[in-house]
Amino acid sequence: MIKSMTGFGRGEYSDENRNVIVEIKTVNHRYADISIKMPKRYSFAEEKLKAVIKDRIKRGKAEVSVMVENLSESDVNVKLNEPLAAKYIDSLKKLQEDHDLSGDIDIGLISSMPDVFRTLPDIEDEDDVNRAISQAAAMAAEKNDEMRIIEGEKLAEDLLKRGETVRGIVKDIEERAPEVVKDYVDKMMERIHELLEDAVDIPEERILTEAAVFADKSNITEELVRLDSHMRQLKQILTESRDPVGKKLDFLVQEMNREANTIGSKANDIEITSKVLEAKSEIEKIREQVQNIE
Repeated sequence: MIKSMTGFGRGEYSDENRNVIVEIKTVNHRYADISIKMPKRYSFAEEKLKAVIKDRIKRGKAEVSVMVENLSESDVNVKLNEPLAAKYIDSLKKLQEDHDLSGDIDIGLISSMPDVFRTLPDIEDEDDVNRAISQAAAMAAEKNDEMRIIEGEKLAEDLLKRGETVRGIVKDIEERAPEVVKDYVDKMMERIHELLEDAVDIPEERILTEAAVFADKSNITEELVRLDSHMRQLKQILTESRDPVGKKLDFLVQEMNREANTIGSKANDIEITSKVLEAKSEIEKIREQVQNIE
């Protein structure tokens, strides 16, 4: 199954204590790279969250956002800073005595002073929080996966068409290749007659030897067979693979380019060179599309 690396998914999970929303945005990347943005107080859940996402996303950059809304106060603790409150009381009493001030130093006044009371995270059950975040993450990853599968199907369809186009070009080159040596011999004989005007009789064996040397240097049969084989491999990978194939296709495209370049350098024929340029254009488009595949 071919998957794109580009997608988005959103998952939401609620229980009696909290509402969790996880969003996953994925883009192209050479390797698997997961970055998570979540409240610091829940950082203990990060590794489990990554494990859930890695189960679905094997290649690409994933940006994960976690939002938690507490529906109860079960995970919040109020702490009294008693030493600080005592200092406030002592300071207020001294201020009152030194300046003969009236007024009561009561609970309302003391409790309103900065930092006397603080609310602190007090996670009572990390397993419960882990479960809530993981549930939302699993839903987000599934939605992200669905989008990437749809996009992957489009990519595979396009790549299959381009692969068949290159195979057609290979067949055209195969048909043209046997004529290259014949044209070379005809042009060579024509050039010799122009220069020597039949003043010298050129031995046929010499012509045949020259033609054989040229044929050997310009032989592209092996490269054409390999390039056609690469295209058949492309089709097989796109239609039969169940695991991520992006890296495998990266390597295969490199080999396609290698064979196309060799054919172009050895052919010594303007028609074949033109066909090679067509093939390389299609291979480049294949390479660009492969960059989007997981």
